[in-house]
Amino acid sequence: MNYSEIVEAEGHLVDSQILSKIFDRVLERGAAYEVVDFSLGRNNNEFSHLKLRVVAPSEEVLRKTLEELVELGCYQMELADAVLRPAPDDRVVPDDFYSTTNHRTYVRRRGAWLEVGRQRMDAVIIVEQDSTTCRKLRDVRKGDMVVCGVHGIRIQPEFKERDRLGFAFMANEISSERRAETAVRKIVEMMQQVKAEGGRIVFVAGPVVVHTGGTAAFCEIIRKGYADALLAGNAIAVHDIEHTLFGTSLGVDLENGIPIEEGHKNHMRAINTINRYGSIRGAVEAGALRSGIMYELVKNGVPFVLAGSIRDDGPLPDTEMDLIRAQEAYAEQLVDARMVICLSSMLHSIGVGNMLPSWVRVVCVDINPAVVTKLSDRGSQQTVGVVTDVGTFLNLLAQQLWT
Repeated sequence: MNYSEIVEAEGHLVDSQILSKIFDRVLERGAAYEVVDFSLGRNNNEFSHLKLRVVAPSEEVLRKTLEELVELGCYQMELADAVLRPAPDDRVVPDDFYSTTNHRTYVRRRGAWLEVGRQRMDAVIIVEQDSTTCRKLRDVRKGDMVVCGVHGIRIQPEFKERDRLGFAFMANEISSERRAETAVRKIVEMMQQVKAEGGRIVFVAGPVVVHTGGTAAFCEIIRKGYADALLAGNAIAVHDIEHTLFGTSLGVDLENGIPIEEGHKNHMRAINTINRYGSIRGAVEAGALRSGIMYELVKNGVPFVLAGSIRDDGPLPDTEMDLIRAQEAYAEQLVDARMVICLSSMLHSIGVGNMLPSWVRVVCVDINPAVVTKLSDRGSQQTVGVVTDVGTFLNLLAQQLWT
């Protein structure tokens, strides 16, 4: 006996290669498909529409196939409300909970489609009255109504449109052979449009920004209003402050590239200076810190979050060493972000990518192609990779932003 179900999907299915992915996914799961109907969209404003019959040899194969097709934007024709079950305990959900993707998601409730709030991957969906929201497992409380299974779930994948500010050519291309100048020009166009529309741009940065001579350019970007928040670790702040106070980074004179005598103490001296004033802001207000990235953030009212790790010296008094509080602070700064630029910080970039919905454009800059690839491989497929030196990238970016 065969088991079957008809599903539908719509959007730029061909341009985004979603159509072929749907067919491949059905076959990979041991099922078969029959195209009941297909209409092709002919321009950016016209979606394609697919009606597909999925046939499987067992109910289990059909169920698993349909679950995976939901992630590609398919939904069942037989419309039913989402299944809700109460959380049996704090931080515990029913075994058949629905695990979210980073794509725009809708839940059918009382015959209407409700868009899920605070969209992110690897969360559950909680329904309260007529609203739905993504929630991490650790934040679930006993009795919360959890969406289970895939009935009444609809996903809208991000489509690779025919032209996205001339930016689409970069998607899924990660190569050290592409000219950095070309990539920077496209990024500048997107940044300018985001700001013209009142959107927010968030930077994620590692200490390489300081090591590679990108400090002055990054400071100019902050002063010009193109940075709405900085998410980083303890290291970039320490190295930036060390450079400001002593002209070194990890004891190396950045002007001539050679270690200075007793320079190994300078990062600890930098931490000690900030400790004396109680915070980075305190040092700025006291006149002890007069330039650099952290100075510009404070003076221009740009929020920053420093998330600590087990390897941090000090750390600075501003660094949040509680992992959960640091994650929540990151997530708060990412609300309503339209664009995120990651500068050579693999772990922080991957962490931020996991918090973002798929419609937020992400640019990842690193000299190592593997870092850029990892971010995309972990689900942040909206990431555009630029393989180049971060200092070079920032200097090109600053130049082109006001030319």
